Amino acid sequence: MAGGTSPFWSAGSAETLSDLDATAAGLTGAEAAARLRRFGPNTIAAKHRRSTLVLLAAQFRSPIILILVAAALLSAFLGDRPDAAIILAIVLVSGLLTFFQERGASSAVERLLEVVKVKAQVVRDGAEVSVPHEDVVPGDVVVLSAGATVPADCLLLESTDLFVDEAALTGESFPVEKSVGVLPADTPLARRTNSVFMGTHAISGTARALVVRTGCATEFGSVSDRLAAPPRPTDFEQGVGKFGYLLMEVTLMLVIAIFAVNVLMHKPVIDSFLFSLALAVGLTPQLLPAIISINLAHGAKRMAERHVIVKRLDSIEDFGSMDVLCSDKTGTLTQGVVTLSGAYDVRGGDSEDVVLYAYLNSYFETGFANPIDVAVRASRSFDVSHVTKLDEVPYDFTRKRLTILVEREGRTLMITKGALSCVLDVCESARTPSGATVRLGDVRSDVEKLYRDLSARGFRTLGVAIRSDTPRDIDASAEAGMTLVGVVAFFDPPKEGAVAAVEGLRARGVRLKIVTGDNALVAASAWEQLGMAAPVVLRGAELHSMHERAAVRRVGAIDIFAEIEPNQKEYIVHLLQKAGHVVGYLGDGINDASALHAADVGISVNSAVDVAKEAADIVLLEPGLDVLAAGVEGGRTTFANTLKYVFMATSANFGNMFSMAGASIFLPFLPLLPTQILLTNLLTDLPEMAIASDRVDPELLERPRRWDVAFIRRFMLVFGLLSSVFDFATFGALLLVMRIPVASAYGQALFRTGWFVESVLSASMVVLIIRTRRPALSSRPGRLLAGATAAVWAVALAIPYTPVGAVFRFAPLPWQFLVMVAVILAAYGSAAEFAKRVFYRARDRERERTPRRARRV
Repeated sequence: MAGGTSPFWSAGSAETLSDLDATAAGLTGAEAAARLRRFGPNTIAAKHRRSTLVLLAAQFRSPIILILVAAALLSAFLGDRPDAAIILAIVLVSGLLTFFQERGASSAVERLLEVVKVKAQVVRDGAEVSVPHEDVVPGDVVVLSAGATVPADCLLLESTDLFVDEAALTGESFPVEKSVGVLPADTPLARRTNSVFMGTHAISGTARALVVRTGCATEFGSVSDRLAAPPRPTDFEQGVGKFGYLLMEVTLMLVIAIFAVNVLMHKPVIDSFLFSLALAVGLTPQLLPAIISINLAHGAKRMAERHVIVKRLDSIEDFGSMDVLCSDKTGTLTQGVVTLSGAYDVRGGDSEDVVLYAYLNSYFETGFANPIDVAVRASRSFDVSHVTKLDEVPYDFTRKRLTILVEREGRTLMITKGALSCVLDVCESARTPSGATVRLGDVRSDVEKLYRDLSARGFRTLGVAIRSDTPRDIDASAEAGMTLVGVVAFFDPPKEGAVAAVEGLRARGVRLKIVTGDNALVAASAWEQLGMAAPVVLRGAELHSMHERAAVRRVGAIDIFAEIEPNQKEYIVHLLQKAGHVVGYLGDGINDASALHAADVGISVNSAVDVAKEAADIVLLEPGLDVLAAGVEGGRTTFANTLKYVFMATSANFGNMFSMAGASIFLPFLPLLPTQILLTNLLTDLPEMAIASDRVDPELLERPRRWDVAFIRRFMLVFGLLSSVFDFATFGALLLVMRIPVASAYGQALFRTGWFVESVLSASMVVLIIRTRRPALSSRPGRLLAGATAAVWAVALAIPYTPVGAVFRFAPLPWQFLVMVAVILAAYGSAAEFAKRVFYRARDRERERTPRRARRV
């Protein structure tokens, strides 16, 4: 309410318009802009986009980083200002690098989301225009039609057969009829039939409504905290969390142990503390959030090039992990272009009267413009100038009927069209080709035979019934005692290339399951017309009578779920998830929203109704399985590159930190100073930031992959310890071959320099080896990754001979040591290749013994 003393549903349209200083003709563009500044955006919560300063601060929020900064400041206070300055500088540079990468990635994603943003139709400057929901302001006049999401709390100004689904707000499962009027001030929310509310959507009819409340002032805003259940963590999010806990456990144990040992060996406490924290920085997956964000953003851009827009970035990984895709057959196996193929009387003969009744029903209905009604209207052009519409009972997914009431030649005529079985339920009689009216039982067997014959040939059938001389106002209870006049048949041709697309998904490890309300004969016929093997079909009634545990065991083998009720779609998704599958759901209708929410990946198309597009994680700009297959590849590419970072963090980093921890125990000095460790981390992080643009081997895209922390732990132990073996070989070369005098400051500087150079070179080299299961030389890395690795090598080799080296307390290395480093690196590379081959062969043998659905990375 905007200034009056009565709630808007009890004030009437004239008073509410006056309170809002608005008119029924809508606002001007200038007025709307001023109100947007005054009332703010029409959102429940603050936008998810973080400001630049918040994003920058987020790079330094890790507890370990904050402790490290505090320790550096303490070190400066105690007199060691140069080292403190270096530590702070490295932390700053590392944070800035990830900041610029994340900011660029975030901006790119926001530009992509603009393409599929849900918009509202409002009247501005006397014309209907589309504006984003967040730009709707009090005083706007919104235009609603079937499938539209209500953008704010509104008072109806005009309404024609408007039915609204308010389940998200009131819990009412059936659509509520809305009409213009004035209600008492104490009318409860569920009975405010003259108003529509944010978070609901129109099922049928049309309306114009005045926006009264927006954002947090709406009814939905006032209860949003209660209504908003925390989303179920995705398979990817659970994997990231488990991996983070794994590294944090290893880090905590190492840090505590190393700090305690160094203190017991009477090494300086502050240096030992900084050394332990620097080790923690090296082991902690502090780059993981940034790497994932950058990786996902790059993935979203790649997928956008393939006409796939990602709304929820985390869904990219689940898209790649998806092994089951549920979809309706329309537009998937078929072209989605429905044509009226015939109209038949109750004896099976052609009937133009049936076409006329179906045409009148489709012409005057005001619900969602579904393909069937479009097909009926396109098939003929009857003169309806002498026919007046009186009332309508819109289609709903319980009755499965649509009824309109017209007046023709001074008499009322009610015409019902819908699923044949549901139309037969409200009929008592039937009209024969001669015009005689007979009992329905006399012709029912003929009608049912006609239905089976048409269905077996792939035609979708609807029944048409009439009733004359009814009251001038009707509701669903009027659908009784009707006369069946016949059946209309529709055909949706098979989609060219659908077989190849289905096989392409199957080859990638994704099995298509059709979930449709059509009868089993029609769905099976469409499947077989494409030349595919006879499908395994489960009917909705059979599913309803099946125990859940039995259903979980059976769903994996089903190809087609037919005659499915809308509420069963979500149930099917849950069953598949319980069976161990990562489930994608492709839907574009009003009744698909709950299944889209429940699926691991909700997929819709840009032409879908608002409520489906809002529920989706991914939106296809072009419908079709071929586009989906390209999207699956994009998701797997992103997942593969994310895993590369994980493998790097758990092998080279763990190995280096483990080696330094071990060396610090038997050496009388710290093997690397804290500043040198941080510089090592910074240099080895640079190639890892280029992972998002790396090439992925084709075999990594052939099947779904999922997180497996046990596998990652084994990888960490094998390759981390292998790295440590060659680190200790470096120590041996420095101490035993070159006999560096570690008792002197110069000898210690030389040791640290040699260890630094070998550490950086080996860590960046092994990135190129473990990024692929193939031999490294047969899998070309991306240009950015190769360039970053080469640059890091050049910097690491050059630093000891520059003034920067002196700042970090490095010393120039003799050429003999560089030769030994080359030998060690060659041996390490060969050993890593051998270990990789053995490791993955063992993994493959294990996979052969593992049921397919339980397989992970």
